[in-house]
Amino acid sequence: MRYRSATVAGFHGFPRLCKVSKRTTGRRTVLKPPGQIKPEFIKRINAYEYDDMFLAFCDICLRFRPLNLPPMSAAIKESPSFAALRELFAKRIAVLDGAMGSMVQTYNLSEADFRGERFKDFPHDLKGNNDLLCITKPEVIEEIHRLYFEAGADIVETNSFSATTIGMADYHLESIVTELNHAAVACALRAARAAEAATPGRKCFVAGAIGPLNRTLSMSPDVNRPDFRAVTWNQVVEAYTEQIRALIDAGVDALLVETIFDTLNAKAAIFAIENLFEEKAVRLPVMISVTITDASGRTLSGQTTEAFYNSIRHAKPFSVGINCALGGRAMRPYIEELARIADCHITCYPNAGLPNAFGGYDETPDDMGAVLREFAEAGLVNMVGGCCGSTPPHIKAIANAVRGVPPRKPSTIPTALRLSGLEPLTA
Repeated sequence: MRYRSATVAGFHGFPRLCKVSKRTTGRRTVLKPPGQIKPEFIKRINAYEYDDMFLAFCDICLRFRPLNLPPMSAAIKESPSFAALRELFAKRIAVLDGAMGSMVQTYNLSEADFRGERFKDFPHDLKGNNDLLCITKPEVIEEIHRLYFEAGADIVETNSFSATTIGMADYHLESIVTELNHAAVACALRAARAAEAATPGRKCFVAGAIGPLNRTLSMSPDVNRPDFRAVTWNQVVEAYTEQIRALIDAGVDALLVETIFDTLNAKAAIFAIENLFEEKAVRLPVMISVTITDASGRTLSGQTTEAFYNSIRHAKPFSVGINCALGGRAMRPYIEELARIADCHITCYPNAGLPNAFGGYDETPDDMGAVLREFAEAGLVNMVGGCCGSTPPHIKAIANAVRGVPPRKPSTIPTALRLSGLEPLTA
């Protein structure tokens, strides 16, 4: 628990705001303020005795909130896309694209297509590595993006869901991760610029897709060794850092951490994002989307919707939402809960129903459009789209269904200490 406490404290910025002096008295922690911290704040901390920096932070927050601390990094500027996306989300319900994998399957690509000329003699199978198509079949990926923009999407996701060193290890392609992400952004940007040129005055956005990884920090892959982890925190952070740096450098408008089933993996992605924002002195909109795996209303790692939100709220996301796993109608109670507790925008992009016996999805475009219109009319959402099984016709139906319905207004959340394990705790 000490490791996790330290991690949480780091996310909240406490060690970055206060430096521990070498001068201590017994168990008392004496803090020396950097220049931007008001001396009275440090006096308050030093008036109490702690043996744990995180406990000190919690106690002082409870006794003296609000603290009105300055921003952790005042020099970090917002990217231009912030203002454009705020304008879009204030004006109407935004539309995200649909599934990439479902569309790739319609092209019936062969092993040779996935390899292209460059990987013709590669010693391992590559079919199924959809991210690689950004390099070997960029015209296919660009066309899919174009079809989604034509269907009415405001934002498309890059074809980079698995483009990390951990994800590419299955194909022995760890060495091309940066190139993969650059190529994925290039495909999406070309489609976005073409859509804007076709409709003067239209603004199209590209979100860098950051998937959940095929290894988890919270669970063991071996039921006989519950303490075992197939990957470490540092490995996950390093993998995400390489991917996210490439996405930012290539010019995405926003970052989308999606299909989250393990919150600790997501926190590693957020940690990498925040470090890169500081490194580059620029902040992009961060969208976060969790997956509720079944009717229990929990993620695969066991958290409820509210507990998950408490776990990532410190990242101050531009939006938070739910995608994948369930069809839209089954998502409603969890979207309602997020809409009640979140002080940011809410997104929802469900599957086209649950998979059938053949692995397909049965909800029609009209079915998805009707469900998401219900969400919109109930004031629950700011952005809608589709996940597995959805296609451009689904996105067109969804865009038509929510047109003219006003967007949700972010909730005003009272100040409180909000903690989370598998369940939320509000003090």
